[in-house]
Amino acid sequence: MIRRLTQEDDKSCQELLSQKPAENLFIIGDIENFGYEQDFQKLWGDFGENARLKAVLLKYHNNYIAYADENFDAEGFAALINQDPEFMQLSGMKAITEKILPHIVHYPKKTRSLYYAKCNHIKKLEMEVDTTYVKRATVNDILRLVELQNQIPEFEEDSSREHSIRKGMENNSARTYFVEDGPKMVSSASTTAENSMSAMVVGVCTHSDYKQKGHASACMKKLCEDLLSEGKLLCLFYDNPEAGSIYKRLGFEDIGMWMMHIYETVEQPTSI
Repeated sequence: MIRRLTQEDDKSCQELLSQKPAENLFIIGDIENFGYEQDFQKLWGDFGENARLKAVLLKYHNNYIAYADENFDAEGFAALINQDPEFMQLSGMKAITEKILPHIVHYPKKTRSLYYAKCNHIKKLEMEVDTTYVKRATVNDILRLVELQNQIPEFEEDSSREHSIRKGMENNSARTYFVEDGPKMVSSASTTAENSMSAMVVGVCTHSDYKQKGHASACMKKLCEDLLSEGKLLCLFYDNPEAGSIYKRLGFEDIGMWMMHIYETVEQPTSI
């Protein structure tokens, strides 16, 4: 049986989601930040025998994410998605999304798949890395961080970058570690979507003039050490084996593929 979740379901919901804090990083974080009663966020649960919660579907604005620890009513989740005119994206672990996809009636625009990895322990790097010169950024460093990220060819253009970084630092859902050369920030590694159990690693980069000096590895090692010491599991996406090999030296291990299925907006009927 599928029904809307409320604050009264929080204990059951957290018990289910906390079994896989990496896979459920976004759902856990959104519940902690926004709860169950927001206009832009809704949650549904699929309940099995003995009224046990076995699957959760989150709507955050126009994006849906699902999680289940056993067989669930994928067609029922799809029916909720299909009737939402705001729907534009279905995200989640491949094992979950591939069960919902056959029942989605909207026209797909594009699909992106990324390797998803987690780390709950630090292994010794193949090469010793000095982290004593790595600093943690404050709001006073945001403009330098934006300047660095804007110079990284692999990063997409983002006019809201400064606002997003500032908001993350102010609400403690994000942090950045960096290396500088005089007034210039030359390498950094950041988190986003931090919650009580996990955090997503993003924005690992080095200015082209400072590559092959171990700066990114130093930022990553310091970031990982600090968050793991706080009891937080670390997660990250990567899209090629070369990048993955770097993270695996730090102790990250693959847990599956994260899928992002983008859909066309739904045409609304014209009023007469």
